[in-house]
Amino acid sequence: MKSNNPPSLGKCAAFAGNVKIATGSLAEVAIKVKKAGERKSAEPLLVFDDETAAVVDLDLRGTRKQIIERYSETARCEEPAAIKEDRGRGRPKLGVVGREVTLLPRHWDWLSEQPGGPSVTIRKLVEEARRTSQGKDRIRRAKEGAYRFMNAMAGNLPGFEEAARVLFGASENRSRTFESLTTRWPADIREHALLLLERVDAAEAADRAGE
Repeated sequence: MKSNNPPSLGKCAAFAGNVKIATGSLAEVAIKVKKAGERKSAEPLLVFDDETAAVVDLDLRGTRKQIIERYSETARCEEPAAIKEDRGRGRPKLGVVGREVTLLPRHWDWLSEQPGGPSVTIRKLVEEARRTSQGKDRIRRAKEGAYRFMNAMAGNLPGFEEAARVLFGASENRSRTFESLTTRWPADIREHALLLLERVDAAEAADRAGE
């Protein structure tokens, strides 16, 4: 029986050509990618974020210690300076950021009539929308991430277009069909794509269960 929890993929994955050479935290993967790059292999080195499958551009300058410090959890979670500068003085703990919002006059009229004014009302509406759509958003992000990886690593491989249609299609027999379409893909690429597909299945199962 499949778990409804997404499979553990680490935090990013690195490929040298068609071979997966590392998975884990960004700091761990960065060290292994640096070592691989020092071997001057002709294979291209690509690092993918596990959540979005976006390609991560690593700064591998300096010593091992400097790289680890650069990509430590503390460094990754540090708040960007731009956000700090955008904060107003009134609510520093909430991290309120001022941005331009363009609405029709009737929208502004309605917002101004709501308790707390436009800003409070908009925040409430956004939070409610996030709650009601989080399941669908999780599915969409999982599918987009899987496709992004597939397009980067398997876009020219046999069965790619068919496999992409399966990814975005109905969930019934998806994994089995996907496996049959990707048998000629390099083993590590196929395995990673299947892990991302499991994340899609898990997101859909969680949405059906109301989680």
